[in-house]
Amino acid sequence: MKRVKVVVVGAGVVGLSTAVCVAETLPHCSVTVIAEKFSPDTTGDGAAGILLPREFPDIPLERQRRWFKESFDHLLAIADSPQASDAGVYLSSGYHIFKEIPCDKKPFWSEFVFGFRYMTDREMKRFPNHKFGQAFTTLKCECLSYLPWLEKRLRAVGGQIIREKVTDLHKLALNYDAIMNCSGLGSRFLVNDEEVYPVRGQMLKVSAPWLKNFIRDGDGNTYIYPGIRYVSIGGTRQANDWRLEVDEEDSEGILERCCRLEPSLRAAQVMGEWVGLRPSRANPRVERQYLHVQGRQVPLVHNYGHGSCGVTLSWGTALDALELLRQSLFEKPPQARL
Repeated sequence: MKRVKVVVVGAGVVGLSTAVCVAETLPHCSVTVIAEKFSPDTTGDGAAGILLPREFPDIPLERQRRWFKESFDHLLAIADSPQASDAGVYLSSGYHIFKEIPCDKKPFWSEFVFGFRYMTDREMKRFPNHKFGQAFTTLKCECLSYLPWLEKRLRAVGGQIIREKVTDLHKLALNYDAIMNCSGLGSRFLVNDEEVYPVRGQMLKVSAPWLKNFIRDGDGNTYIYPGIRYVSIGGTRQANDWRLEVDEEDSEGILERCCRLEPSLRAAQVMGEWVGLRPSRANPRVERQYLHVQGRQVPLVHNYGHGSCGVTLSWGTALDALELLRQSLFEKPPQARL
């Protein structure tokens, strides 16, 4: 069978997951990842990497459930393997607390995490400004380890990696049989999608090795996530804010809010600050179209716009993108380039 040349644009957690899925599942495909930035310079490298989905308004809930379950199961298998340390994947337990009782006290993802339950009155006494809480064990995936591990896994099955900025998909299509667009926020310019926009996130890295359990406020603006190298505390959710510089006022606000939830943080040393832009969209775009290039129809599979759920949904949406690619290659085999 003719080798099918597939290119993946983007090397964040979604792009590399997609590339690995294709390379490992479709041996007749040669896979190349092209991106301007690789780990440790992607958005995911600063992300806390806690698996905790949100509900998107216009995507069938069953599809969202599948995305999360497949991602959780994939990462759980890594956490339960000898690869866990190299990949930076492990179980993490903690509290999700709310100032007001949420409409949906038992969200769709509750059956996939471990030990989901409502917090007791005694537990809630630790958080006097909150009325309700959920306790559970989920997974944490640290992209500083996970992305290089995925790159290694991709190379092991013959995948190629090129550091280059892609500005024109039609030009790219001259040299490839199929394109997987995982360019995140870059899709605003690459495919003129004005529905994708930045949500600025700032967080601090602190040394607090005594903290073992995460605490997250239900509004998503305040969180404490103990990790392997440091504790991530945050954060901000500033829509359409492109600033990548650290904002000292934001840092002060983060410290103050997190210390209210966990007073022992007042003794923690700040090791660093980080800012990233989440590639947000009302709904992630996981769909297929075709580019018409010199008499050929080149499949273009989109997989971007996950916002703060990049790690959380990465493997599930990669499997969907893989299936869309597989269908397009089956329906329309690539025509020979002349």
